[in-house]
Amino acid sequence: MTTFELVPQGPFSLTASAAFLEGFSPAAHRGAAGGHLHLAFVPDGEEAAAGVCLRQPDGVVVGEVFGEADPEGVPEQVARILSLDVDGSGFPGVGRRDPVVGGLQGRWPGLRPVGFFSPYEAAAWALIGHRIRIVQAARIKERMAAELGQAVDVHGDVRHAFPGPGRLAALEGFPGLFARKVENLRALGDAAADGRLDGAWLRGLPRDQALKELKQLQGIGDFSAELVLLRGAGDPDHLPLHEPRLCRGAALAYELDEPPDREWLEARAEAWRPYRTWVVLLLRVLLEAETGEIGGTRNVGGGRRP
Repeated sequence: MTTFELVPQGPFSLTASAAFLEGFSPAAHRGAAGGHLHLAFVPDGEEAAAGVCLRQPDGVVVGEVFGEADPEGVPEQVARILSLDVDGSGFPGVGRRDPVVGGLQGRWPGLRPVGFFSPYEAAAWALIGHRIRIVQAARIKERMAAELGQAVDVHGDVRHAFPGPGRLAALEGFPGLFARKVENLRALGDAAADGRLDGAWLRGLPRDQALKELKQLQGIGDFSAELVLLRGAGDPDHLPLHEPRLCRGAALAYELDEPPDREWLEARAEAWRPYRTWVVLLLRVLLEAETGEIGGTRNVGGGRRP
């Protein structure tokens, strides 16, 4: 068993991250006892799964690695998943520049973006969820992990990782997925095996180039490319203008009569730099808390309507 430590720069709450994951439909995440966060995923460039137990005593995040995957790259990937690879010491300043953001920071203290476990898994989610409801896509993804993924025992808590690229590249079919989605997922497995979804590589590219590379993947368009870059590779400072929920979340936060246009968002988001992705996450969390529309847990009209 390998252990590691991650020291957050700026406010961070592992408890807030765990709570977000439990309500994040694509993760199908269940909590762990004792304030621990248990994860299972296939590290970039691997086929075997890693399991991780995380806790945060005295502000430092302590991790233990389980499973058959090479543990060497796991700490870096965990840091990316939890946005701990970004210096967040300047994030409170965004709230001072924009009091609406400050109010969201106060409502969800220490919450940073919690990403998909890899760009590969984010892209798989985008392909699975195309043109179907989120809750339906989440059930399919969870079944794929249970039936095709590798199980990892984390302190007696068995977690199933989403299947690795090689398993996806050999996929012949799966209940709930029609032929085109299966074809796209096979192509995704091949692309991941070729290193085209490596998180560090994508983050190292200029943003426009990274999005261009992602849109070369079969079945990935503008919206999905932004999802993979922000929520898979962990780009901390991008405004996803192809995400309609951003407009609805902004309308709620800023008490607008209707969702704002692109120009309004771009102008407002100047005050959010260099943490635009982080503010977008808070707007998403607000939208879900007020309406339940993302996870399908409540009627869209159940909260304040934009």
